[in-house]
Amino acid sequence: MDTKASQPAFRLEIYNENVGVIFIDVPNEKVNTLKAEFAEQFLAILQQAQSTSGLKGLVITSGKKDNFIAGADISMIANCENKEQASELSKEGHLLFDKIDNYPLPIIAAIHGACLGGGLELALACHARICSNDEKTRLGLPEVQLGLLPGSGGTQRLPRLIGIPHALDLMLTGRQLRAKQALKIGLVDDVVPESILLDVAVQLAKKGGVKRPVIHWQQRLLSSKLLRNQVFNSAKQKALSKTKGHYPAPDKIIQVVKTGMNNGAKAGYAQEAKAFGELVMTPESAALRSLFFAVTSLKNETGSKAKPINIQQVGVLGGGLMGGGIAYISASQGKLPVRIKDISDKGVAQALRYSWDLLTQRVSKRRLLARERAAIMSKISGTVNYQGFEKADIVVEAVFEDLALKQKMVAEIEQISDGKTIFASNTSSLPIHQIAAQAQYPEKIIGLHYFSPVDKMPLVEVIPHKHTDDTTIATVVAFAKRQGKTAIVVGDDAGFYVNRILAPYLCEATQCLVQGESIEHIDSALVSFGFPVGPFNLLDEVGIDVGTKILPILVARFGDRFKAPEALDKVVNDDRKGKKNGRGFYEYGHTSSKLLFWKKAPKRQVDKRIYALIGVQPDNKLSKTDIAQRCVMLMLNEAARCLDEKIIRSARDGDIGAVFGIGFPPFFGGPFRYMDSLGIAKTVETMQALAKSHGEKFSPCDLLCQMAKDNQTFYPTQSE
Repeated sequence: MDTKASQPAFRLEIYNENVGVIFIDVPNEKVNTLKAEFAEQFLAILQQAQSTSGLKGLVITSGKKDNFIAGADISMIANCENKEQASELSKEGHLLFDKIDNYPLPIIAAIHGACLGGGLELALACHARICSNDEKTRLGLPEVQLGLLPGSGGTQRLPRLIGIPHALDLMLTGRQLRAKQALKIGLVDDVVPESILLDVAVQLAKKGGVKRPVIHWQQRLLSSKLLRNQVFNSAKQKALSKTKGHYPAPDKIIQVVKTGMNNGAKAGYAQEAKAFGELVMTPESAALRSLFFAVTSLKNETGSKAKPINIQQVGVLGGGLMGGGIAYISASQGKLPVRIKDISDKGVAQALRYSWDLLTQRVSKRRLLARERAAIMSKISGTVNYQGFEKADIVVEAVFEDLALKQKMVAEIEQISDGKTIFASNTSSLPIHQIAAQAQYPEKIIGLHYFSPVDKMPLVEVIPHKHTDDTTIATVVAFAKRQGKTAIVVGDDAGFYVNRILAPYLCEATQCLVQGESIEHIDSALVSFGFPVGPFNLLDEVGIDVGTKILPILVARFGDRFKAPEALDKVVNDDRKGKKNGRGFYEYGHTSSKLLFWKKAPKRQVDKRIYALIGVQPDNKLSKTDIAQRCVMLMLNEAARCLDEKIIRSARDGDIGAVFGIGFPPFFGGPFRYMDSLGIAKTVETMQALAKSHGEKFSPCDLLCQMAKDNQTFYPTQSE
């Protein structure tokens, strides 16, 4: 017998105030998610409550400690074979939540922890919502991030509750609100401490609910079709500027909300179910859901079979941007005490300032209290010697890419810690086994490669060398997760994974430049393909000196396919480092202080002196498609090589690394999903054609050729 299936997810308790409390507690799961099979259980609970004599109201809350409802079970969607089946899921949600909406007694949602997606849609169907003021409490409709729209009435109830502008903002961005933000826009009716949340909700249900205040200007929008349509048109233009037309969900969301507001809720619900079914079957949603499942599965992995050590103290070597960023996320996300060492007091002060400035931005946006900022800053300290480092469980090194310097630091940390401390290097180019070559305790040496800026980029690469022990791997993976990062374990070879697949992409973009394509044309081509920024914009952001430093190492290890055109050397030798020194492929002049407030700052311009520097007169003979194909095909080929050489453990890890590390278009699901969607045979055929036109570097690797011959794919062809 399946005990998991036999245990109910809902229970009803009657409080002495004659108020029923429905506890949601999905058995054998850490978080509550809504499943189709729960509908019958929930209706039975409502019927039980309705037949209870003298009941004055109901409260719906969670039986879990730290979450309300994290959303609907996404695997239900994966099982849909056509849009009609997917639409039926939406309609079932409508019927269930209509029962709540039209229930004869007041129903109050008492929310603590995550209240997302279908969980918020359930709460919206209730007659009032109260949430805890806890940091864990978050409310939002993140379906757009899976290429979907809220399918259980959210597109109709939310705008009627909080107004069209706020509702569209939440649905089109998928952002999550804290309790006080939700209260401010009218999404919830009260915010209270968790300790009294249930009592307050019970009293509210006993009194018969709440009468909502009118949000005046929002209500005028609801009543004026002209104003409504202006809001919809503005939202559409804004969404298109961000998505570049690659994601169908935002446009569908706007259409469905517009239908409901202009033609009534009944028409809106029908359109919501239809659009939901259509979006489920799009390749964009399938790709985004594959990433969701990939990241979810990765969260449950430790990187090795060993049990991680509990990190209690962190050391950071280097007070630069990377060191400062690592210290910041360790203290703010990881809640860990951090000791920073730099060669000068100025460097220490710079690192402390980095955290202070980021925290102050959060305080100014009211996302953090001043006392919380002070508490986080109290965890970060600095020194110009190793005082305090003897207590560190892990030391993260973030200094210059100098092998002798890194080896010296390994020796110094080993000496003061007697080999008990894990030494994690943030190197982006030097092999970890070389850093560990002279170590007394090589099993404690590992790579931990962050991406810039550390506080924003979600990925880290964990790089063990052949002598790194399993406990060190597991501990560093757990440490990265605690910092809020997605960690992939990759092989110890030049460039690791992310930089290795990025390098040929950047080199080919430069080759297109040398052949007469303009900087803006090339960047626009790759943005049109789906990257967040173009290759030259990216080089300027990360630093041209940093972005090109790894190329000689890759050439030495793998040969001329990583050789960049001499033009790139000319740019570096002209002291063009990009945005950080105001000299790059683009101009970074300061905006005039006399710029009038109603005028936008001028659009950033390409620094045309680049063309004279490298001896090129751009004429843009290639199409955007041709440029994108050349750059992307080299990236795909290198990704396949990395899988074949076991630099990455799986296609899944390769997709996560490319999407989260360099912004490979998420709507393609990553390079391996993309090759599957193109067809491996078609991918090989395209590379062979490019090899004839542009050289041997495009020749497909052995793995791709064999897969094409055997008609294989990287992922199973059926739904996972």
